Amino acid sequence: MRRGCTDRRGAPASGRQLMPDAILSLNAGSSSLKFALCDSAELTRMVVGSIETADGTNRFRARDAAGNDLADEAWPTSHQEVIDRLLGWVDRHLGTSKIAAAGHRIVHGGRDHYVPEMVTPDLITTLEQLAPLAPLHQLHSLAPMRAIAASRSGLPQVACFDTAFHRGMPSVAKRFALPREYDVEGIRRYGFHGLSYECIAGKLAELAPGIAKRKVIVAHLGNGASLCAMEDGHSVDTSMGMTPLDGLVMGTRSGAIDPGVILYLVRDRDMTAQAVEDLLYRRSGLLGVSGVSSDMRTLLQSADPRAAEAVDLFVFRIVREIAALAATLQGLDALVFTAGIGEHAPEIRRRVCEKLTWIGMKLNAKANEKDNLRITVPDSRVVGFVIPTNEELVIARHTRELLFTNRSQA
Repeated sequence: MRRGCTDRRGAPASGRQLMPDAILSLNAGSSSLKFALCDSAELTRMVVGSIETADGTNRFRARDAAGNDLADEAWPTSHQEVIDRLLGWVDRHLGTSKIAAAGHRIVHGGRDHYVPEMVTPDLITTLEQLAPLAPLHQLHSLAPMRAIAASRSGLPQVACFDTAFHRGMPSVAKRFALPREYDVEGIRRYGFHGLSYECIAGKLAELAPGIAKRKVIVAHLGNGASLCAMEDGHSVDTSMGMTPLDGLVMGTRSGAIDPGVILYLVRDRDMTAQAVEDLLYRRSGLLGVSGVSSDMRTLLQSADPRAAEAVDLFVFRIVREIAALAATLQGLDALVFTAGIGEHAPEIRRRVCEKLTWIGMKLNAKANEKDNLRITVPDSRVVGFVIPTNEELVIARHTRELLFTNRSQA
């Protein structure tokens, strides 16, 4: 599970002539749909883009592999129309080539789905039942599947699960201290951002193979944020639990919270389950604490003391959780920053690293400001890295492999 997301990973020679020309990777969020178009033989990215929803309109943007703009357009708001239009745009861009398959990021695979699977109506129905465990993500991930199935029923689709990377965690890291029958029913810690962690594990194995085999913590810091403790590129513990609500402070999510707070809100404040869900998923986190924004860039630029408080809490919880995962690992050899904040907010990296000097981390301030690959000084006992993640490329690789396997067995 750590082959990573590096471009130019060739398919088996026997598969090159069987595979069509491109794989469309889709990563759907609550207000955006990121996509990538990858050559199916080499897995080189041909196009990257997004469809972002704001103020009732959709903005379609696309760039080629060199970063040149290909499109910037206003699109309809109907989800089916958006997917149909995206497929049409891809067709025109490919010319005489065609789409081999569409791969999708699915946030929650639950107890029974932990390897990439071909999409079927039954699978969509099953995954829909997990929506309460990931209300910001699950239905948004399934919507493009349904839309593609409606307009192009013959196009193969593959579901790739964010929870899969953590499947091999030891049982002690998965279990809640509840009666055993609840664990049997699947009430346990699953972990998330697995496609991102898989990507980073593979990249680190190529960039620093010796370190990749040791004790590593990866910090996926974005609007959604989590940490993963790895040994030899495999997940052994993570900050998120049964849902993507647990762990670190996030853009609008609370992160870990005393269960008694939930009981108090329901029992003494007469809040419904839906109201509590809305509070914890959509009105908490950086937005709730600051009252200003959920965007770290805005908070770092703000003079409002509440914004500073939100940033301080974000860093505090990251550092505390790193210490907990270092205890799981019984040591720490490397810390990797990735995702939107992790890759592009040197101020956050600086604050985190300066609070980890006790564990042997020594920041190289100039390297950190330049977003260099390595951001610690040569004699730092814990090595710090900044490694860009690429979930869409991991999706494309899994999609290609499953499609090739199915065709080989046909």
